[in-house]
Amino acid sequence: MSALSRKFDLPMSAPRWHADVQQLLDEHHLVASSDAPKRRTQFAAAMGSFLASQRDAEVCMFYGRHITDIDSFCEQLERCLPVSMLERRLHGPRGAVDLMRNRDTIRGRYPAKYRYYIWHDADVLLAAKPVLFGQIVDAISGVAAEAEYVSDDLLLIHRCLYVGGPALDAYADDPKGQFQAWFDDGHGEPFWRVVTGIEQPPFTRLHIDSLFTE
Repeated sequence: MSALSRKFDLPMSAPRWHADVQQLLDEHHLVASSDAPKRRTQFAAAMGSFLASQRDAEVCMFYGRHITDIDSFCEQLERCLPVSMLERRLHGPRGAVDLMRNRDTIRGRYPAKYRYYIWHDADVLLAAKPVLFGQIVDAISGVAAEAEYVSDDLLLIHRCLYVGGPALDAYADDPKGQFQAWFDDGHGEPFWRVVTGIEQPPFTRLHIDSLFTE
């Protein structure tokens, strides 16, 4: 059963909810939605600050209002992760998947155990180019599953937190969408299912409004 079969209106209260949300991210990527733009911004900023404070974590911020195609997604990605050259594509040499697979190590610093991607306004690309949005979600989830279940490298847990409005929450209800299923290009079994052996990507969701009290 998909983790998205339930909506989480969690009884969280400050100052604990940041840690509670992080706990959800231990096992799942997260879809967080609200009708209120200000609350979405507050939530994403608070989680970014909280996660970045963890010694063994790194945080990549994607500003979704500026992500409208593959070029602008790659531009956001290369602002987060060190790279000498990033081709404007998901797959293939020097593409986005290659970059997300890499871990950067800094002398004198502990290697990160967690990499969190926080995608503000993720529903902007969903509205503009839903197929591309699904392909990017698929790639992020695929890299995460590969790192956990296939790679022999030092474990790096990848988790993405998608933040948006009602359209993002509605997309989470789509059984063929990439919050519930691997992307199917029509040429046989989905790529990441073959690579990882995982039946579907692990997602859950919450309503941001449940975290705040008036």
